[in-house]
Amino acid sequence: MNIGVSFAPLVPAYVVWAAFAVAAILALLLLAIRSRGAMVRAVALALMVLALANPSFTREDRDPIPSVAAVIVDKSPSQDLGERAAQTETVRTALVERLKRVSGLEVRVAEASRADGETDGTRLFSALSATLADVPPDRIAGAVMITDGRVHDVPENAAALGFAAPLHALITGSANERDRRVVLTAAPRFGIVGQAQTIGFRIEDQGASAGAADITVRRDGEVIERRSMAVGVELRVNVPIPHAGPNIVEIEASPLEGELTPINNRAVVSVDGVRDKLRVLLVSGEPHAGERTWRNLLKSDANVDLVHFTILRPPEKQDGTPINELSLIAFPTRELFQQKISEFQLIIFDRYARQGVLPLIYFDNITNFVRDGGAVLVAAGPDYASPTSIWRTPLDAILPAEPSGAVTEAAYRAALTEPGKRHPVTRGLEGAEQNPPHWSRWFRLVDTRRSTGTSVMAGPGDKPLLVLGREGKGRVALLLSDHIWLWARGYEGGGPHLDLLRRLSHWLMKQPDLEEEALRLTVRGRDLTAERQTMADTVAPVTVTSPSGATRTLDLQAGEPGRWATTFEAGELGLWRATDGKLTALVNVGPANPREFTEVTSTTQILAPLSNATGGDVRRVEQRNGVAVPRVVAVRSASSYKGDDWIGLKMRDANVVRGLGVLPVFAGLIGLLLLIGSLALTWAREGR
Repeated sequence: MNIGVSFAPLVPAYVVWAAFAVAAILALLLLAIRSRGAMVRAVALALMVLALANPSFTREDRDPIPSVAAVIVDKSPSQDLGERAAQTETVRTALVERLKRVSGLEVRVAEASRADGETDGTRLFSALSATLADVPPDRIAGAVMITDGRVHDVPENAAALGFAAPLHALITGSANERDRRVVLTAAPRFGIVGQAQTIGFRIEDQGASAGAADITVRRDGEVIERRSMAVGVELRVNVPIPHAGPNIVEIEASPLEGELTPINNRAVVSVDGVRDKLRVLLVSGEPHAGERTWRNLLKSDANVDLVHFTILRPPEKQDGTPINELSLIAFPTRELFQQKISEFQLIIFDRYARQGVLPLIYFDNITNFVRDGGAVLVAAGPDYASPTSIWRTPLDAILPAEPSGAVTEAAYRAALTEPGKRHPVTRGLEGAEQNPPHWSRWFRLVDTRRSTGTSVMAGPGDKPLLVLGREGKGRVALLLSDHIWLWARGYEGGGPHLDLLRRLSHWLMKQPDLEEEALRLTVRGRDLTAERQTMADTVAPVTVTSPSGATRTLDLQAGEPGRWATTFEAGELGLWRATDGKLTALVNVGPANPREFTEVTSTTQILAPLSNATGGDVRRVEQRNGVAVPRVVAVRSASSYKGDDWIGLKMRDANVVRGLGVLPVFAGLIGLLLLIGSLALTWAREGR
């Protein structure tokens, strides 16, 4: 119970002070002239001024509130290394038991959750803030962290903690730990497809003398370089970027004897391959209604650098017009098909027939261009079935279907074949799910025989309409009708010509998303999806390897035609890999190189400055005889809260008011008696 005095003046404060001044002057004058009853009159004046100030006696009934101490337990993945997990549980049990023995102390225990795809690193101070969020600063006695010392959200100073109490850290692990890690010094995010990017890195050994290490560089799981390098010295390697999209580069160092973990012996760089301008050569053998379809499609893509020639006047056409009066541009055949053919990625022949424009040797160049990794698309019309067919050139070695010499002239609706329902180029085309397909009719088809490619679309009588083939490192597509322009013009409602032609061109350009046989890993939140694209009827189980090296075998479930998939939870950050024995897929969950495993040796240096600023202590718990947990001492006030074998908590005197009583001195009968009594006493003294 606390008793005090409070004032609630009946008049403004300046009136009270003025009355006090007048009363003081009068009292001094009375005392100075030695007036009879001067002391009694001074007392009476004082009581009058005090009455104006309206004093009251207050009584507060208070109950003490316990101080609060927080224990934050580090449960990050690095705490699973060595004996740290066992040390943590031993320290936690002993520390909480000792804290509960302290009278007037409330103990709150919280675990810092494991890192996931949304956070990176060990965040103990975030857990501390959440634990003490509802506690006023004047009730906090301190905090104790049980950790390996690798904390990634340490405040800049003690003031940022939000309370004035000691912060202690009990460090697990050993002082003589050894570990090797790969440190990236140059990690580009983007690269031009077909060019190389430079990646810089060095090897660092902690707790060991400098030496040498063997390193392996992989791209998308394929080894591209092996060498030995000195520890602590930067090395730069050139990595070719072969395809668009993520190119995952791994740099792995040989293990260090006796090291904590090999998980940080590997660093990952994801380089997004970006295509430079796609150079396409479009050769139209003659003007026709569908020519504009190809040109509009290719010109609408800002990434395409189109070179288009239409042969309007073949060499055999002689009409007597002098050459110098012709406004046509000469076809630079030698420059395009011999000198600069390697600069193109795709060559399209649109209703092209042998007209003496291209010598046969140039078709040899085109064949070699495909085998070396280029692509050719032939959009055929009746010319493909004629004696001047492009088939009757050295291109017959790479074209996937031989013309029979006949042309079917009849109305039909193009349909997907069974392989076409599984192939990424044609699977899921809008309108294909209906029977017959919901798109317009075509009226011409070039008949073929001895097809060596994959027919993904068919015409009347299941005759091949769109045939895809591979030759060497390159690809070839053969469209056996020149009526796709009917879809583009909206005839009978049109059809999905844009989707079909774009997918076709991207497949020819080896876009990874359109591979017939592919294994992919995709991440969404905490879920990983393993997906197998195949043209086969069944798929093999997939073996998934986590960043820590743990493996599991998954059976994929059939989805839409050609797709098999399964989803599972990713419990670790880092690089995951999947393989079915033939194909390999990689994906990174969370940051490419998690901070949690950047440095894994335990340390007292990170938390020591902050802890010392609060008067706390940072000490290792490992001793020769096991684990040593310091005593907990309750301290009222001090500049330091630590000793050789103890740590202290700042106990608070916080309390809560349970009741309040107020007794006004000059209100009511008491005040009246005091004032009347003082006046009566004055009169009595005067009357003597």
